[in-house]
Amino acid sequence: MSLSLQAVMETCQSRLEKMFHLYLRKTPTASAELQKAIEYGVMNGGKRLRPLLVYLVGHTFAASFENMDAAATTIEMIHSYSLIHDDLPAMDNADLRRGKASCHKAFNEALAILAGDSLQPLAFEILAVHPSTLSAEQRLAMIQVLANASGMEGMAAGQALDMGTAKTLDDLIKMYRLKTGALLIAAVQLGMLAANQIEHLASLEKFAAAVGLAFQLQDDLLDIEKTAQQIGKTVGVDAANCKKTYVSFVGVEKTREKISLLFAEARQALECLGEKKKLLDEFLEMVFQRDS
Repeated sequence: MSLSLQAVMETCQSRLEKMFHLYLRKTPTASAELQKAIEYGVMNGGKRLRPLLVYLVGHTFAASFENMDAAATTIEMIHSYSLIHDDLPAMDNADLRRGKASCHKAFNEALAILAGDSLQPLAFEILAVHPSTLSAEQRLAMIQVLANASGMEGMAAGQALDMGTAKTLDDLIKMYRLKTGALLIAAVQLGMLAANQIEHLASLEKFAAAVGLAFQLQDDLLDIEKTAQQIGKTVGVDAANCKKTYVSFVGVEKTREKISLLFAEARQALECLGEKKKLLDEFLEMVFQRDS
């Protein structure tokens, strides 16, 4: 029986907390300070959109939650490591993340770097060994999906492009699709793998790509329209680092128009699901309405 969006969100949070407790708190470590920095970087709040999308897609296609736990947990770990590193002085030099001091401010730069470095191999270890009924082939495919989305063909490449100033709007969109969109597409792919399902995969990848770009454009608007207290992270970072944004290329109103077009594109991509689209439609509306 299909759960409501609220029920899946609550289940997502509960299962993630248990997984984080198991792998970040309960598992012994040689460095207590490193463990604290890792916990701080991961268990510091956040929207948890990527693991939620894993659970929503998998649940839509009747995957068991046990078969989605590792994928949902590890994609959030990879995302958290990227935020820890993104805030470093060598990158965005941001002091605030999720309403609290960024990891390198709460600890120090070295521990923040090591926390991110530790989360990467841990994520792949969890995918390989966490108990479930996933086949070896499914696990291997999940590892490949997450590696591809987080490495030099995905998120890391996007971060590298973000270190320079985009010369054109196309350059900027390419960077956004890699830095933000790659992990959202991976979330869809992981949910489908957990369900051992390939039908409609291309449409759901298109859905996730549209959501990813829209999400980043929303961030561009929030950065100039909201305060740090409202959105829980340092604002004005792009301007301070002389980086171009979608807003700086086309202005506020055209950015809003583009966001609306992207969400319409995402909704259209879900039409092939018929009645199964309900949860993902509701997820889309939640993201569209966000103000932080």
